[in-house]
Amino acid sequence: MEWALTTKEPARAEFDRFAGDYEDLLKDPVREYFAPGSDFFVTRKLEVLDAVAATLGRDLGTATWLDVGCGKGQLLRAGRSRFARAVGCDLSADMLKECADLEVVRQVEEDRLPFAEATADWVTAVCVYHHVDPPTRARLTSEIRRVLRPGGVFAVIEHNPLNPAVQVIVRRTPVDAHAQLMTAGAVRRELRRGGFEIAATRYLLLVPQSLYRACGWIERAAEALPLGGQHCVVGVKRETPATPGR
Repeated sequence: MEWALTTKEPARAEFDRFAGDYEDLLKDPVREYFAPGSDFFVTRKLEVLDAVAATLGRDLGTATWLDVGCGKGQLLRAGRSRFARAVGCDLSADMLKECADLEVVRQVEEDRLPFAEATADWVTAVCVYHHVDPPTRARLTSEIRRVLRPGGVFAVIEHNPLNPAVQVIVRRTPVDAHAQLMTAGAVRRELRRGGFEIAATRYLLLVPQSLYRACGWIERAAEALPLGGQHCVVGVKRETPATPGR
């Protein structure tokens, strides 16, 4: 993947001030009851991406993956072995300091990605869009479409605002103080307007880690229902952008 050149000075990212205590700031009694730490949350996201790839008939082993808003690289680090190449970007230089073992680049502008056109096969944005002001989301979606190859896949994973526990956790989490949560329907509309065909919507994180080994089938059976703590909306890049107003 080629880096696009930019001469603009990077702006200080909001998450720079959270980077040092990020893991502690995420801690919440409800979240910790559901799954202590972050490993289970990362694993479930990757399992959903694997299932989507299988449904679409895509071979991740030949694909280039870009994780937009990669933060400290937990998802990128856990999932990179699935892909031919895994790259991340983030606005926060301080978060990226934890990514010395990964291929990452600083994102200078919120609505511009530092990559050349048509260089990625898969793009993920995990819990990113609720930190992006609504007027900026369309420009970011357009940028993601630009860096995807024709037929490329874009997976957006977001907190599910229809889940009461999510609402409680988000209200009490400092890093989400300014979060504007999106329903799966809102994400689908965003992707359609941005030139994507919707390929899948799946809900995840319904069953806590302690029960998942025995009862994970419940979550898989209910993945189409808006019950889980997060949702994953997957779009495939259309050959031409959407018609204005659609």
